[in-house]
Amino acid sequence: MKEILNAIERAAIRIREEIDTKDIGYSQQQNATGDTQLQLDIKCDLVCEEEFSKAATINTIVSEEQAHKVVMNTASQYFVAFDPLDGSSLIDVNLSVGSIFGIYDGSFDVKDLVAACYVVYGPRTELVFAYEGVVKFYLLQNGEFEFVKNITLDEKGKLTAPGGTQQNWAAYHKEMIDGLFQEGYRLRYSGGMVPDLHQILLKGGGLFSYPGTSDKPDGKLRMLYEALPFAFIFTMAGGDQTDGKNDLLTVDAKYIHDTTPCFFGSKYEIARVKDVYARQ
Repeated sequence: MKEILNAIERAAIRIREEIDTKDIGYSQQQNATGDTQLQLDIKCDLVCEEEFSKAATINTIVSEEQAHKVVMNTASQYFVAFDPLDGSSLIDVNLSVGSIFGIYDGSFDVKDLVAACYVVYGPRTELVFAYEGVVKFYLLQNGEFEFVKNITLDEKGKLTAPGGTQQNWAAYHKEMIDGLFQEGYRLRYSGGMVPDLHQILLKGGGLFSYPGTSDKPDGKLRMLYEALPFAFIFTMAGGDQTDGKNDLLTVDAKYIHDTTPCFFGSKYEIARVKDVYARQ
């Protein structure tokens, strides 16, 4: 596992450099789910693939930017799914973006998810790694990631980050979000999954929600390399998660780019989500 974390760290340092210095214009290509790719998306995907190719323990990788699995070493143990640059459309306005990684032992089945990691590229470059019951927070200092602290969520938070176009929300979902505001929750939503979830984790809790909507009933966020890694991290940090009906960590992706509704937060907020959605 250390070899994979080291590969992620090397990739993150290179991606930070790419963000700071390279072309952010659109390419003529689309990724596997139909998004037009930035030049930067393609470059960051290549960076991750290059660094993972150096890790002898990695069997196969899956990237948001590639249509198919890429086999690296059939004799090896770990399978890695990743989004190399989540939120890349925010770069031209200089908002934080990130990379997300799910690490699986033996296959891409959810039962084999054993570690998860993400990196935030903002005013500072920060990395969060969840493995063996602990969620660790690191800061990039002088070219190396230095451990800062372990992350643990409070029972109840104060922030809400509601995703999806509001006009396409179900009425009961809107009522739930409005209820949180009436309780005094503060809106924190940048449009970037990684920085919004990172803020909830570091501020002690809250709710990030991206429901199924009338235009995207199966949600927008991808399971293998977005929703499941964060479900793993939030659960390990003492919080909770759901797709509205099920524990995300019990649901397998049928296709490598499958999407899902998803909710992450402290136990109080996720209990609220489960109660509301169970009555629908």
